[in-house]
Amino acid sequence: MSDKILIVEDEVRIVRTLQLYLEQAGFAVTAVHTGTDAIPAFRQERPSLVLLDLNLPGQDGLDICRNLRRMGNVPIIMLTARTEEMDRLIGLELGADDYISKPFSPREVVARVRAVLRRTQGSLASENILQAGALQLDLAAYRVWIDGQLLDLTQTEFELLATLMRHKGHVMSRAQLLEAVQGVAFEELERAIDQHVKNVRRKLKEVVGDLPIINTIYGVGYRLDEVELPHA
Repeated sequence: MSDKILIVEDEVRIVRTLQLYLEQAGFAVTAVHTGTDAIPAFRQERPSLVLLDLNLPGQDGLDICRNLRRMGNVPIIMLTARTEEMDRLIGLELGADDYISKPFSPREVVARVRAVLRRTQGSLASENILQAGALQLDLAAYRVWIDGQLLDLTQTEFELLATLMRHKGHVMSRAQLLEAVQGVAFEELERAIDQHVKNVRRKLKEVVGDLPIINTIYGVGYRLDEVELPHA
């Protein structure tokens, strides 16, 4: 299966050129032209790597980079103008894997994409699996198992559980969970998280009974700990 590349770039000419060269190199390519569309496209496509322009309409590239890092460890290559040195440094501090300055050769972009994927995919294979005792979540396959039994979760429920598992042992506020799941955090929507947690708990209960897995920390939020199942 081809690696998927998500291009987030507002210059149509650049996107067309990059898409042509990347597809010729055997990659599957999806492109969006505004920062606003970046996170929804990422959630839908689950790309192997993101090519991210820093100067975007709708939402700043640095904010997108920050949000992508909260969601996981997908490789990010920033596309920057030569005058954006400070933004480039900030982007690297936020966790971008590489940067390419404009103007650039599309062949160089293909080579850098391949190099970053070679460097990261070995470690990403293990990082795609989140484990909390008997609870296991596969980010790449979008599947969750408890005690070996597959759970049927919605996308929002999956993202919620993945966030709790990434931060297992730590309390996550409703605002933090909402931002991780929806990409935004509005106070009037925070209570929706309670319903999503309730739904996940119900589906877990169908397999393991009343064993506490997602713990409510009253007045603060939720915490997920190691899931140890009693076996006869």
